Amino acid sequence: MNTRQWARDLGLGARFAFTGGREGWIRTLLTAVGVGLGVALLLLTTAIPNVIAVRHERDEARLDYTYGPNRPKAADTLVISDANSTFHGSDVRGRLVEPEGPRAPIAPGLAKYPAPGDMVVSPALKELLGSPDGRLLRERLPYRITGTIGESGLIGSHELAYYAGAKDLAPRIDGWQTARIAKFGPLQQRAASQLDPVLLLLVLVVFVVLLMPVAVFIAAAVRFGGERRDRRLAALRLVGADSRSTRRIAAGEALGGSLVGLVFGTVFFLLGRQLAGSVEVLGVSVFPSYLNPAPALAALVAVTVPAAAVLVTLLALRGVVIEPLGVVRTAKPRRRRLWWRLLLPLGGLAMLAPMIGQGRESYFNEYLVLGGVLLLLVGVTTLLPWIVEAVVARLGHGSLAWQLAVRRLQLSSGSAARMVNGIAVAVAGAIAIQMLFAGVQGDYTKVTGQDTTRAQMQVSLPRGAPFTAVARKFAATKGVDKAVALGGADVGDRSWRGEGPATSTRITVGDCAALREVARLPSCHDGDVFVATGSEGVSDADTVKLAKPGRRLWLDTDFGVGQHPEVRWTVPGGLKRVRTITSPSGDEFGGFLLTPAAAPGRGTAAFSSSVYVSTDDSVRDVREYVRNTAARVDPLANVMLWSSTEESDKFTSIRTATFVGAICVLALIGISLLVSQLEQLRERRKLLSSLVAFGTRRRTLSMSVLWQTAVPIALGLLLASAVGLTLGTVLLQMVGATVSVDWASVLSMTGAGAAVVLTVTLLSLPPLLRMMRPEGLRTE
Repeated sequence: MNTRQWARDLGLGARFAFTGGREGWIRTLLTAVGVGLGVALLLLTTAIPNVIAVRHERDEARLDYTYGPNRPKAADTLVISDANSTFHGSDVRGRLVEPEGPRAPIAPGLAKYPAPGDMVVSPALKELLGSPDGRLLRERLPYRITGTIGESGLIGSHELAYYAGAKDLAPRIDGWQTARIAKFGPLQQRAASQLDPVLLLLVLVVFVVLLMPVAVFIAAAVRFGGERRDRRLAALRLVGADSRSTRRIAAGEALGGSLVGLVFGTVFFLLGRQLAGSVEVLGVSVFPSYLNPAPALAALVAVTVPAAAVLVTLLALRGVVIEPLGVVRTAKPRRRRLWWRLLLPLGGLAMLAPMIGQGRESYFNEYLVLGGVLLLLVGVTTLLPWIVEAVVARLGHGSLAWQLAVRRLQLSSGSAARMVNGIAVAVAGAIAIQMLFAGVQGDYTKVTGQDTTRAQMQVSLPRGAPFTAVARKFAATKGVDKAVALGGADVGDRSWRGEGPATSTRITVGDCAALREVARLPSCHDGDVFVATGSEGVSDADTVKLAKPGRRLWLDTDFGVGQHPEVRWTVPGGLKRVRTITSPSGDEFGGFLLTPAAAPGRGTAAFSSSVYVSTDDSVRDVREYVRNTAARVDPLANVMLWSSTEESDKFTSIRTATFVGAICVLALIGISLLVSQLEQLRERRKLLSSLVAFGTRRRTLSMSVLWQTAVPIALGLLLASAVGLTLGTVLLQMVGATVSVDWASVLSMTGAGAAVVLTVTLLSLPPLLRMMRPEGLRTE
């Protein structure tokens, strides 16, 4: 058969898609909507690399850290301080700015800097501050809003950020929280960090798991209205078309629907692109301009989807005999073969098997990973029709609704399986991913050592803050049970400038209650000085060497910026020897422990200090009250919420992206199932109306529809659980992790899939009741 004949038949089928009357238009519209939803998600996926790149570029462009020697004041310098905060779990990016000349660098997204006492804010922060929910945050940011930050200065549409004008920041330069800069952006081009092998494996598996259900759904969408189409094609045999031409014409009809689906998909994507700027999922937000698909990937989608529509239709018609007098579909179909369906998952396991036991340090073969996971998930779509057919063939007696459902499943088990294939694939992949995440999570989670039973928050104060008095303010804050403050500085036997000291230890200052948090004190009075030994990280030998009454020591006041005067301290007499204990932060404070009256007066400017706060979590917004107190004490106070463990940022980012993608895929599958359900009900409208006209109760028909959904989804979820557990076990063995099954996660994944199907079924009941009317017997 030449190309011209193929083109003619495909073109004829495409024309039938648009000239088949009302039924033809409805069928084409359903196909286009289904394909369009899949195409929209595929286009969204192709835009993800650009989203990541743009967010990274914008974050890099506004970098303002120097970590280096202090530069002199000039006409092109800016003093900037980090004033980040958190509000109700959302990060608030804050900067205090003081331009020192007319050519001071302007931060991205700003036209000019605000005057002292004013601030420019992101649109999301402006909206929050103007709402009742932002009352506590307004107390923390007592600045007048004079403008908004442009899109180029933000990484997301929901980012909370501000720049506030300040003065007298230069004396607070420490090269870390406050710095003098002459430009924004990284000081030098930084090489992109490479993911370690396990994280790369996670990304590859997530990629396949999220896209596979979309492909399954698109393949099912192009078969909408298949039964009516096949009966109509029988008329073509009467006018001389052979069976091959008929199949090509059917493929052309699917091609026409898929082409309209590409248009719909583009429209859906553009609408979703605009909607993306107004939503935030798991703390991630984007601007619509970020969602620009890679041209090559978008072209691949535009070519692959129509080609897949033609291929799927031709494969589907292999088991259908279209004759001039009708379609041989009502006869008992040929039993499905099992052997070749098992080859796909077994082939997937064979591709993954060579990498079992490879370990976490070696990079996995990307092609074998993609191929193996793909074959296992495709195996779900091939095995499910066989399982549904085999099970429903053995189902026996029951209620009338049950018998109607079983008979319908026995006649069209393939349609029932196609309906739940997407859910089954999504659940299988989700179980495998959940097992892999759980298995390697320990490698990307470290113990912080913070004792959350003794304190739940820590407030780091700028150097020189009167921390003892500040602790009393925190203790008086609503919801705070206790607050203790400790300050300190390094001390050595020589000046810290030049070569620095040969021997050094640390001075820690606090009242008696605070010092008892770091050492065992037999007795304590203001003015006492203790020498603490038994610490980790500080040499006891150095402490003993320096702890000699009358010896003169130097405090570290340089901080790497060389702008503070040197402070000397003479070791007093009457030293008391004590043993250290673990502090609330998990550290041990060895060296000199001083009560406030014994602290060197001039040395307080060199002390860095922290307040450890114990809160009553039954008080609503207690953490915000603590943060507001910290802002009143000093805008540069850094408040940290303690936790016993800390997770890797990259691992967290991948998991967050997975959850966002899973939510999108489940939403797509839910919509697609609803479209598929409505299409099947439309095809059976006359049958349902006939049964009602002959006296069948609507309740019986409604229950039969529920059973027709429940049986395939139960079988699909069982198969998905088995495949997901198998895939998860293999992946864990590949990375050398302990194989364990979190049954709660497995049940939650299967429950989520079942919930989607149940929701779709309930939404389809109102159209079902409308179709079960005698008027449905009317025909054109």
